[in-house]
Amino acid sequence: MTIPIYPEIVMQQDLAPDHFGSEIDDLCQQIRDATKGWGANKQKVIDALATQDSTKRYMISLRYPELFKTPLDELMKKEFSGDFGLALKFLALPMHQAEAAMIRKATKGIGANVNIVWSILVGRTNAEVELLKKTYYKKYDKDLGKLLASELHGDMERLIFNCLQAAEEEYDPKYHNIDKAKEDADIIHKKGQGKFFGTDEKTIFKVLCAAPPQHIENISKEYADKYGYTLMKAMEKELGGEVRSACLHMLGMKLKPFETMAKLIKEACAGFGTDELLLACTIIRCQAILGQVQSAHIELYSKTIHDRVRKEVGGKFKTLLLQVLNASWPEEGA
Repeated sequence: MTIPIYPEIVMQQDLAPDHFGSEIDDLCQQIRDATKGWGANKQKVIDALATQDSTKRYMISLRYPELFKTPLDELMKKEFSGDFGLALKFLALPMHQAEAAMIRKATKGIGANVNIVWSILVGRTNAEVELLKKTYYKKYDKDLGKLLASELHGDMERLIFNCLQAAEEEYDPKYHNIDKAKEDADIIHKKGQGKFFGTDEKTIFKVLCAAPPQHIENISKEYADKYGYTLMKAMEKELGGEVRSACLHMLGMKLKPFETMAKLIKEACAGFGTDELLLACTIIRCQAILGQVQSAHIELYSKTIHDRVRKEVGGKFKTLLLQVLNASWPEEGA
């Protein structure tokens, strides 16, 4: 199946924060002390929150309001602003709530920040998609599907709709055999490169979203053998714009997830100006698998994600992101 990116504690939904231990209480107290009185101490908050892995941050986010009667994300929003404040707000939430907040941020105002939406929703496990939908409704009293139907259009809406169904099949070698791979490869070609006029994206997305990783790999092999292109190359030729990026990301998350997340971090820094929101969201979201993503990034680009962050952003925002990275991949001397 597609790999999960939430830490295990999120899926366990542990709701007993008074049992998290004295270390978590001490970190909560450090945050409290750093934000009391006039002017918050940014570095002390970074030291207490951004240096923790995603499991401990989950614990802090649940324990803090129990101790001090204030939700931690609301405290971060009150005390800090800009890219730095927004990243702290995401860090102050359990991962499923942080992703819901990221989507909320991406869909506020005129026009959705589509790359945030698709980078979160495509190529995810069924369980994580279902939890995210429930979380969004509970947090914002709005159905995620209805929200995105009002924000997205055309092929992107079709792709996201299929992803929200959380309908990836469990791999069954008796069902997902070579004959089935050939059949699905033929369907994709018939509705794409082999179609006389236009592309039937709806049918293609349905097949790709339902296919588990092992089956996607077999479809790609059969497609290449018969039609001369890998599945990735075929989608690259058939689709355009943001939906092409989204579909390729989905296939990448099924086939090479760590490389795919590393490429997303690079893409956040490509072109004229860095997409600070996408960069922060991606680093925070993938922290539970950041070690593997870091290895893939080094293999692909001969540099660490730390190197990229140092080049692209500055100030306390840079310090915060580097600390998040160090929690999973400590640099020498960090």
